[in-house]
Amino acid sequence: MRKRARVIYNPTSGREALKKDLIDILAVFEQAGYETSAYATTAAPNSAQDEATRAAKAGFELIVAAGGDGTINQVVNGIAGLPHRPMMAIIPAGTTNDYARALHIPREDPLAAAKVVLKNQTIKMDIGQAGNTYFINIAGGGLLTELTYDVPSNLKSIFGYLAYLLKGAEILPRIKPIEMDLTYDDGHFRGKASMFLLALTNSIGGFEQIVPDAALDDGKFTMIIVKTASMPEILRLMGLVLNGGKHINDPHIIYKKTSKVIARPVEDRMMINLDGEYGGDAPMKFHNLRQHIEMFANLDAIPDSAVTNETAEFLEAEQKFVKQVEELPEDADQPTED
Repeated sequence: MRKRARVIYNPTSGREALKKDLIDILAVFEQAGYETSAYATTAAPNSAQDEATRAAKAGFELIVAAGGDGTINQVVNGIAGLPHRPMMAIIPAGTTNDYARALHIPREDPLAAAKVVLKNQTIKMDIGQAGNTYFINIAGGGLLTELTYDVPSNLKSIFGYLAYLLKGAEILPRIKPIEMDLTYDDGHFRGKASMFLLALTNSIGGFEQIVPDAALDDGKFTMIIVKTASMPEILRLMGLVLNGGKHINDPHIIYKKTSKVIARPVEDRMMINLDGEYGGDAPMKFHNLRQHIEMFANLDAIPDSAVTNETAEFLEAEQKFVKQVEELPEDADQPTED
């Protein structure tokens, strides 16, 4: 029996470039050996998510998310909670296309993005979980992270990333720090900050140096806490970001790797941003689900440092071995006499 692929596409993403290439895109997946069909998302809530769940339970081996980062997020949310998850491919057609940027998938040519599947290169990607919701790229809290809520979707489509920059220029003067309480793997932070971020890739809002040492499959978030709300300081930090990611050693930044975080508000309300959308209010727990979904990617272009090449099974066996060694009696390594 032939494998099956379901292309879930957003007909309104970006500048609607997907529509004219759809037939050719389906042909690419047929060439890759998949009996391929397509589903156009609707205005109904969670349209892409619901279709992804249905296709996964129906036994489709591959689900292709074609659209912006929001469409990809919905597809991931549709399959991440299932015990048997199909593979995924993505065809970017949104505004910033952070996820495609991280996987080095062509962002301006949907047909070229589809052809990545023909290379047959995949990576098992980490994803994040916040309560019962999953995220693929970032989670965060604080006034700086609320920028994306205020950019209307029509402006995102027409003006692209410029829409975020314009909104950023408007909101920056109004930024103020809030008191946060954050518990992570090897530490605790309580104090005033303008935002915290949990990143899964190196690409955030079109910037690739915010997390210069990101790994895609190591089971760790990169946590960034910005401890200043001063506009001159934030602009200076952005300059350090653009200058090779030098912000990570700045005293106004806490930069840590962690597999889990608990975020609690202290006095003010703290809204949580999940992949650019409102995801509820703190308190909230975040967990990194290591190598949870296998994705087609352009591995030839991804830096070696971004992929660990260690499977979750290997690490589990390694940790089990270390634990067994630690439990040996102290004299177990002493030679015995005949």
